[in-house]
Amino acid sequence: MKSPSKGKEQKKILLAYSGGLDTSVAIHWLKQKYGCEVVAVTVDVGQSDDLKEAMRRAKAIGASRAWVIDAKKEFAEDYIIPALKANALYEGNYPLGTALARPLMVERLVTMARRLGADTIAHGCTGKGNDQVRFEVSIMALAPDITILAPTRDWNMSRDEEIEYAKEHDIPIPVTCEAPYSIDESVWSRAIECGVLEDPWQEPPEAIFEWTKGIESSPNAPEYVELGFCEGVPVSLNGVTMEPLELVTALNEIAGNHGVGRIDHIENRLVGIKSREVYEAPAAIVLTKAHQDIESLVMPKDLMHYKRAMEQHYANLVYDGLWFSPLRRAMDAFIEETQENVTGIVKIKLFKGSAVVVGRESAHSLYSTDLSTYEKSDEFDHSAAKGFIYVWGLPLKVAGVVNSTKNGNGVLNEIAVKEEYSSVCK
Repeated sequence: MKSPSKGKEQKKILLAYSGGLDTSVAIHWLKQKYGCEVVAVTVDVGQSDDLKEAMRRAKAIGASRAWVIDAKKEFAEDYIIPALKANALYEGNYPLGTALARPLMVERLVTMARRLGADTIAHGCTGKGNDQVRFEVSIMALAPDITILAPTRDWNMSRDEEIEYAKEHDIPIPVTCEAPYSIDESVWSRAIECGVLEDPWQEPPEAIFEWTKGIESSPNAPEYVELGFCEGVPVSLNGVTMEPLELVTALNEIAGNHGVGRIDHIENRLVGIKSREVYEAPAAIVLTKAHQDIESLVMPKDLMHYKRAMEQHYANLVYDGLWFSPLRRAMDAFIEETQENVTGIVKIKLFKGSAVVVGRESAHSLYSTDLSTYEKSDEFDHSAAKGFIYVWGLPLKVAGVVNSTKNGNGVLNEIAVKEEYSSVCK
C-alpha cells in the first residue's frame, strides 16, 4: 500500500488508538518515520480502560489531538443484536466480540478521517492476527481512496522489543515484561492473549480474569434469571425492561459473578495458523443459549435446521472481516424474517460456571402438551405411526432387498429380487 506523501503540506495520519502497547509505540514511530501529524482516535465499545487517561497518554507521546468516540449504544443495537439473532459463535465457541467491534470502529474512523481531512488511517494490528484483515478490508469497502498503514506489521519488533523501545523513548505504556498480556474488550467479550497463554497446555492463571469469578469463589447457591425476547431482541431482564446495552452490561455482572462465560479454546485464525484464545463473555454466552432455546420453541423444524446451518457461515463471515459484504446483508434479511415469532421468556439457572436453560414460554410456542404427553389426555394418533414408518422406510427396504439377494459372486439373483420386490409392493 502506498505511504503517506511528504511535501510542503503536512499530511495527517489518523491512528486507531487503543491505548495499549502497540498503538502507543505507533504514535512515536509514525511521527519519526513519516514526519506527519498523528491524530489518535479511540472508539469506545465498552473498554474498561480509563480512556481519558489514554487520551492524555496519546498527547504526551506526541499525538496532535486525541479523541474518544462513544459508540457503545450503536455497537449493542446495530452489531451485537444482529449477531445474536444469528446465534453467531465462531467454531461454536467465540461470540465474536472483537470481530464485531472492528467494522464499527472503521465506520467511525472513516467519518473522522473525512472530517479532519486525513488521507491515511493507521492501525496497531500485527502481521499474523485477524484484526489487520478486518480493519483493512472494512476501510477498503467504505473508503477505497484512503491510504492504510500497519506500523506494527512493518516494524517487525517482538513484544518484548516493543516494551524496550517504549522504555528507550520514554513512551508511557500500560504493560510490562512481567505482565505481557494483550487485552481487547468490548461489552460483548474480553479477549486475553500472549504471555503464558501461548502454551496451550498451561492453565490460564486466575489473575487474568476480571469479568468472571473462579468456581471456588463464586456463590454456593444458584441464581435464576429470566430473559424476555421480542422478535429475537432481548428486551427484559428479570421482568425489568431494558435497552440492549443496559441489559448486556447488567447480565455480564450477574452471570460473571457465577463464573459463567469463560472460554478457552484453540482457534483457527483467518491467516492460517492456530492460536490459543481465552475469552470472558458472560452475557454473550447466556443470551445466545436463551435465544437458541426460544427459537427451538417457536420455529418449525425445517426453518430451525436451515437457520442453524446458516449460522456457522454467518459467524465465519463476521470473523473473516466481511461485515460490509452484500452476502452479510442478504443473510441478515433472511435471519430477520425468521425472528417474527421469536418472542417469549427463557429462565436460566446460573451456578458454578454453568448456565442451564430450565424453562421457557411463548405465545407462539409450537409445543403442544396434548400431543407430547404420555398421560390419558394424549391426542397423538398412535395408529398413524405404522403407515408413516412404512412409507418413510420404504426406500431403505427396497434397497435392503436388492442388496441382500446377491449370490456369492456378487451377481443379483433376478428371480429372488422379483419375488421379494413383489412382496414389498403388495
